Amino acid sequence: MKHPNKRVDATTSALAPQGKLSRNVYVVLAVVSFAAVFAVWALITNLGLVNADFMPTPQATVQSAIELFTEQHFLEDIRVSTYRVLMGFLISAVIAVPVGLLVGAYAPVNALIEPLMSFIRYLPATAFIPLFILWIGIDESEKIAVIIMGSLPQLLLMVAVDTQKVPHDLVEVSYTLGTKRSLVLWKVILPASLPYILDSLRMILGWAWTYVVVAEMVGASSGIGYMMIQSERMMVVGNIFVGLLAIGLLGLVFDCLFKLLDKLLFRWK
Repeated sequence: MKHPNKRVDATTSALAPQGKLSRNVYVVLAVVSFAAVFAVWALITNLGLVNADFMPTPQATVQSAIELFTEQHFLEDIRVSTYRVLMGFLISAVIAVPVGLLVGAYAPVNALIEPLMSFIRYLPATAFIPLFILWIGIDESEKIAVIIMGSLPQLLLMVAVDTQKVPHDLVEVSYTLGTKRSLVLWKVILPASLPYILDSLRMILGWAWTYVVVAEMVGASSGIGYMMIQSERMMVVGNIFVGLLAIGLLGLVFDCLFKLLDKLLFRWK
């Protein structure tokens, strides 16, 4: 019989809002979700419920993957796309993080930059591809520029919001303890906002992958996006599915690396 005064902490229940879940249960549920998707895919394709010309079976997709890796240098396409994504993402981060900190911390900088970035972020990066081809050409710089155009404004504004999440009371306490006004940004606001900034970087890296595929569909001779558009022209749908799965797996790997970095750097969180 339960003691009438004993109360159960709601956060210990997995079904409660913001409840906790053990790592093993989390992994099991994640595997179940992936298995369910692949099971449905296998079922509807092997039973002939969809035309094989538009959706291949998992077996056919595996065969396409083998041919891509052994005969069509797909590893090189993966390397090229990963390089473009990381270069565009890193350049965006180097610019957006410090400027975003200033935008979030100082009202005059916010008024100067935030409206402009809000305007730019609504412009589709794909619309700039013709201009970038005219201005830069069709080499690697054009592909990276598309990624920067799609990532930098979004990341800058997200970092500004992350900076504003730091409680103002924390800033006031730092003044009380003798911190100089010129050092508050680097010694108080930046360390306190870093966990949020890392999360924003993780989200933007995912968006960068969507931009690289579009960039590689125009004026490219290599990359996952290039392979996919060539496969579409030749109606090799299995290769397109392999490209989608490759991008998803690469994104999942980078996502896990960011989460691991978060746990290593911000154990206190």
